[in-house]
Amino acid sequence: MDTGDTAWVMVSAALVLLMTPGLALFYGGMVRAKSVLNMMMMSFGALALISVLWVLYGYSIAFGDSVAGAGLLGDPTQFLGLDGLIGTGTGEDDLGVATHLVGTVPAAAFVAFQAVFAIITVALISGAIADRARFGTWMLFAGIWATVVYFPVAHWVFSFDGVTAGEGSTGGWIANRLAAVDFAGGTAVHINAGAAGLALALVLGRRIGFGRDPMRPHNLPLVMIGAGLLWFGWFGFNAGSAVAANGTAAVAWVNTMAATGAAALGWLLTERIRNGHATSLGAASGIVSGLVAVTPACSSLNPVGSIVLGLVAGVLCALAVGLKYRFGYDDSLDVVGVHLVGGLVGTIGVGFLATADAPAGVDGLLYGGGADQLLRQVVGAFAVLAFSFLVTYLIGTVLQRTVGFRLEADDEISGIDLAAHAEAGYDLVPVTGGGFRPGTGAGAGTSSTTEQEVRA
Repeated sequence: MDTGDTAWVMVSAALVLLMTPGLALFYGGMVRAKSVLNMMMMSFGALALISVLWVLYGYSIAFGDSVAGAGLLGDPTQFLGLDGLIGTGTGEDDLGVATHLVGTVPAAAFVAFQAVFAIITVALISGAIADRARFGTWMLFAGIWATVVYFPVAHWVFSFDGVTAGEGSTGGWIANRLAAVDFAGGTAVHINAGAAGLALALVLGRRIGFGRDPMRPHNLPLVMIGAGLLWFGWFGFNAGSAVAANGTAAVAWVNTMAATGAAALGWLLTERIRNGHATSLGAASGIVSGLVAVTPACSSLNPVGSIVLGLVAGVLCALAVGLKYRFGYDDSLDVVGVHLVGGLVGTIGVGFLATADAPAGVDGLLYGGGADQLLRQVVGAFAVLAFSFLVTYLIGTVLQRTVGFRLEADDEISGIDLAAHAEAGYDLVPVTGGGFRPGTGAGAGTSSTTEQEVRA
């Protein structure tokens, strides 16, 4: 065990955990005022639920020895309840307790780091169905989706032979057989969540008034704060994926910074040319698009390549968010335009911009590597996209037809915060229960504010 590596992984896990509250602020500011609490609760609900499922069986499905060596699913019973993974080193510790390492860090540290990836991936999906999903059904969906989609896909992408499940174990097919490069989750996190968001948006249908009524963000400062927290936490997301405090982590850190800045500039430039204004919402969205794109590529590019990748991602994602109006699907907060498109740009971009001088050690098409790595990247990206979309569509359809997923029309109009949580995000209408009111004179006055006015 290396204490420096362990410290870095634990700090990185904390940084990535902070990203889910950051996402809650980012998404919460983007919806209308009547939906802010529900939007944030969808992220916090995912945080609570996936934390438990990950410990019970999620880690085992993602990082257990592949069932029958097929690379599709980890053994769900191998680390059930994290059995055998609690400790600080190999063999037995001073108390005679069997312990386990992943690389140079305790398995428990690796469990913690990967748990927060699972949490935020589920939370990302919620932005596609903002304003119109029942909270209880969302929680049910989150548990099912994590179990049958995220945990297996994490096994495909992140589980390497002979590492997390012991010497001689078999990992996932994308990581080992296909050998596509996905350093920190372009496929398993962003393409996965983006495809799922598109599927759910189609299942639930469009919001009432979509394309007709203004649905502007109600609190842009919240959006900017959320984007800042996401950018801050993402250094743990990417650099922490080295699972060591080493040169690979440093390269991932620098590439993350460069690509994100370039993407924000690319988005703002696109807005300025197209609309005549560079907006704060565009800056925040550009930041996230760059973070998404560089996630799979941060170990395989040099800093200049990262700038190119970020610039392309910022421009393409800025253009992609308008596709929902052209094709008529209601992706409320642009999960498809940012995460699916950004994830595809980053994952496939490795096939063009990767250089063997970077830690991943592969050359892309533009560095003389031919089309081999590009083909691997395309196959990995679209395999995850197709699997996630089809399975999510099935899950969402079954839930809609059984317990009901879409909110009732009256509740959607009046506001999901009151309907689902009996709360309002902002207490802007004072309600008094008695006493003096200005202009009424002395005496026992009562509030003239009606329930209908409060709901409005």
